[in-house]
Amino acid sequence: MNEQDFNNEEILEEILGETAESPADDERHFDEETAKVSGKNEKNEKAKSAEVINLEKQLNEARTRYEAAETKLVDVQKRFDQAKNNLEKETAEMRGRLTKTIEDRAKQGQFNFLTTLLPVLDNLNLAIAASEQDSSFEHLLSGVKGTARSFELALTSVGVEPLQAVGADFNPELHEAVDIIATEPENDDKITAEYARGYKFGEKLLRPAKVQVGKAMAQQAKGE
Repeated sequence: MNEQDFNNEEILEEILGETAESPADDERHFDEETAKVSGKNEKNEKAKSAEVINLEKQLNEARTRYEAAETKLVDVQKRFDQAKNNLEKETAEMRGRLTKTIEDRAKQGQFNFLTTLLPVLDNLNLAIAASEQDSSFEHLLSGVKGTARSFELALTSVGVEPLQAVGADFNPELHEAVDIIATEPENDDKITAEYARGYKFGEKLLRPAKVQVGKAMAQQAKGE
């Protein structure tokens, strides 16, 4: 064997040696890479699992709070409905009592007014009886006057007041001018006669008085 053949054998052994060692080295390298990847995956899965667990925990807490809030809302609505029903019931009962009270007062007012009118009827009957015994004008006039007085007293007892007329200043809110008569300047715009008496009930006008109003002659001449 010459030197060249010897060198070729050495080179071949080196090549074969490298070739023989390469699969093992590659397998070892692959296992290391696989282990690294597996480790990363396990870490990711652990991290992901922890995150999922945390989210599930938050979701459960949120669900629990929601259910508690819903239960509380249902309870509040129930109490509100009950309070509303009680209020409506009390209002209806109060309305009924108030209506009955008003009706009772109105009936009592009517009863009292009719009671005050009975003496008026009595006076009318007395006037009729007196005129049958004595048909003189004086007796008849006296009976009519007595009846009128008793009727005015009956009206006064329930709060009806006559309006001042003759001698008072004309007030279009209280008086209705039926006609006008010429008067002295001092009686200008004053009521000189009353044709129908006016009345008020409290502050409300029942009817205006029908009156005659004086106008100063000088002003009347200017108007003509």
